[in-house]
Amino acid sequence: MRILIALVLAAALAACGPKHKLERLDAAAVVLAFGDSLTYGTGAGPTESYPAVLERAIRRKVVNAGVPGETSAQGLERLPAVLDEVKPRLLILCHGGNDFLRRLDDAAAAANVRAMIGIAREKGVDVVLLATPKPGLPPSIPVFYGEIATELRIPFEEAAVRSVLFDNRLKSDMVHPNAQGYAEIATAVEKVLKKAGAI
Repeated sequence: MRILIALVLAAALAACGPKHKLERLDAAAVVLAFGDSLTYGTGAGPTESYPAVLERAIRRKVVNAGVPGETSAQGLERLPAVLDEVKPRLLILCHGGNDFLRRLDDAAAAANVRAMIGIAREKGVDVVLLATPKPGLPPSIPVFYGEIATELRIPFEEAAVRSVLFDNRLKSDMVHPNAQGYAEIATAVEKVLKKAGAI
């Protein structure tokens, strides 16, 4: 019986362990921040976007590959070429917001996010998933983000963007942060990277 309990505990620890772990980023590693206007930094200056703030915080190059207005389907189409060009060690993926604003199908957005993660992993790139909320009072996080993160065992930041967009002091308009809001998102991502062992 003791052996059985030990085996069960070992299996549980093995299942939980890799979920939050990333390979450590060396000083020359490149991080790719990929997404839409929330990644681009709409509502703030170029040096105030979350990728720019994160780059200064973690002392690694962070490439901002945000395209305002882009849907997850468009992101899926664009991602392979960007990965080939940038050759990152880590991808921070934040996509889905424009799907929600345009009332597109959640299942399609989930499939696109999952496919983007798959493409990155096929190229040997680690992934961190950053959830985007659906508009509403209050904004809500679609469950598929957490499901994908759990299934694929990748580090996941669920609350940061939602918290910022729920606080008028941190917004430049109804759907975009201001400089202070992007700084909050960068801090949350930095914490995820530290917890996962990337920095």
